[in-house]
Amino acid sequence: MFDLTSLHIGYSIVYPMLILYSILGISSAVIAIKTRALTVSQLRQQVFAWWRIFPIVTLSLFFYPLGPLLLMLFICGLSMRELATHFSGAQHIFWLACGLVLVCAVFLWIDHSAHFVVFFPCLLILQLLFFMRRRDPNQLVLLLFLFCCYCVGFVINLMHLPLSDDTGLAWLFYLFALTALNDIAQFVSGKLFGCHAIASRISPNKTWEGLIGGVLISMLVSVLLGRYLNLADIPFLLLLALLLSLGGFAGDLLFSAAKRFLGIKDFSQLIPGHGGILDRIDSLTITAPLLYLAIYFSLNGFLL
Repeated sequence: MFDLTSLHIGYSIVYPMLILYSILGISSAVIAIKTRALTVSQLRQQVFAWWRIFPIVTLSLFFYPLGPLLLMLFICGLSMRELATHFSGAQHIFWLACGLVLVCAVFLWIDHSAHFVVFFPCLLILQLLFFMRRRDPNQLVLLLFLFCCYCVGFVINLMHLPLSDDTGLAWLFYLFALTALNDIAQFVSGKLFGCHAIASRISPNKTWEGLIGGVLISMLVSVLLGRYLNLADIPFLLLLALLLSLGGFAGDLLFSAAKRFLGIKDFSQLIPGHGGILDRIDSLTITAPLLYLAIYFSLNGFLL
């Protein structure tokens, strides 16, 4: 178990973080100028919304290891509040069930015992089978919350790996940065070059061109950031970029399918231009487990 009473500030991530803020600042200025004639601009909303997201993630990293734990708890709490609006059954049952799941999740995150490996997958499988049998939207809502709690728990699992504080913090920064930049690259590439849809019935805006653009940008960011932080060699960083970019795309597509089943466009309007918290972390639910497993197997000699 990691020490939640300690505070570790990794100065190695300061310069890359400043670069990200600089890029965001320049992008915000350019978009503001380009869209100044428009009363409402979705692109402007999307770019400006990152000024809400970046500082929260930054604070969580600067208060490592307690910060990431509180961030995941915050995300799950917002997800529960968001999903409650799409649950048509008795609200007290939803809040009680999800509240118990969240309490159990926090204890399992911190303890990192075998129960996390066994308990959540079994619960997820049972809920998935229950949903597939009944095809009830309420059961899908509960399944989404279970899935969210389980997958974001891998962010906490990263801190349990036998790594130094500096390295563990660097990997978390790498995860957040690559996931976000992959999403942005896929969106921009799709807008600029997208012609061939991948799954038009689920999400018409997802294109092969957007996916390829995300993969290429992820590879570039992975190598530059990974080598600067001295995380791994180039072949492994390229492999991670491919895994995480494809995983991020799969997470986005998975939640798009869930929204289509529920008959909604976004889970909420919490983040202007982005939708709800689940619309923003859909990629993270897949990239976090993938990165954890890749590092775990690498440390145990299964990946070179």
